[in-house]
Amino acid sequence: MTQAALATAKFEDPYVTATGEARASVSLGRLDTLWFNTGTLCNIECANCYIESSPSNDRLAYLTADEVSAYLDEIDDLALGAREIGFTGGEPFLNPQFLDMLEESLDRGHEVLVLTNAMRPMMRPAVRARLLEIHAKHGGKLTLRVSLDHYTRLLHDTERGSGSWREALDGMRWLTAEGLRVTVAGRSCWGQSIPLARVGYARLFADEGFPIDAQNPAELVIFPEMDEHADVPEITSACWDILDVAPEAMMCASSRMVVKRKGAATPAILACTLLPYDAQFEVGNTLADATDTVQLNHPHCAKFCVLGGASCSASD
Repeated sequence: MTQAALATAKFEDPYVTATGEARASVSLGRLDTLWFNTGTLCNIECANCYIESSPSNDRLAYLTADEVSAYLDEIDDLALGAREIGFTGGEPFLNPQFLDMLEESLDRGHEVLVLTNAMRPMMRPAVRARLLEIHAKHGGKLTLRVSLDHYTRLLHDTERGSGSWREALDGMRWLTAEGLRVTVAGRSCWGQSIPLARVGYARLFADEGFPIDAQNPAELVIFPEMDEHADVPEITSACWDILDVAPEAMMCASSRMVVKRKGAATPAILACTLLPYDAQFEVGNTLADATDTVQLNHPHCAKFCVLGGASCSASD
């Protein structure tokens, strides 16, 4: 089904919608999750990647372990808590310093969520050996969320390329056999209802012996599709009551993401994990400066978060 194109007057003014109403905003109430984008390079190129990751896209450069460590220090110095550290990409296992970042985050007592395609970068022998060492020390606090776009080979490979289904399942089989905690991220881009999709995933998990509860949104998250050119309603300040949705439930009320733009001297902090290239969502270079209120001035704010009810955190 073809979606209507986004009206050109929408999402232009950060504070006022196209109809002249006050745009909804979200304040950072607590820092529950700090995300690190390890870099946009990826071993594959998906048909519709929101961050345009690929083997050649390095618009977000590799973070270094020292840069991650500095933000972990700031969490401690500012007593911010940050229960969870999330790593995303690109493919995190391509970053040559990723396992050092992962281990230090766990050593400091954080829960860690890694978003991965579980393919060749993760399955290199040296990476697997180090990952098992880390798991032996901190297994209870580490979760790997594997991108499995659909429960069928055909549709997954349609999005991610021929052979990606087989590689992803091989990675999941290895992780599960070694006792690492695995969850799954799927997509809703084929028009199938979420309940039916969960039934399909449940059948796959049972057939494979994966200890994943397909009915639990924390173990199988099915993300709404993101197309910033599709027409979606703007969210006004009145929508919170109309929709019975709380601003405190939005991702930007409890998380921030660290990125390093290609050529930049230092990393930057973004209010949203979904909008790495949009300057209006950049809120500073330090966590102390990253508390600005966020104006919901993007189609993803409406479709993914407010109307879609989605979150990238492990616990939501």
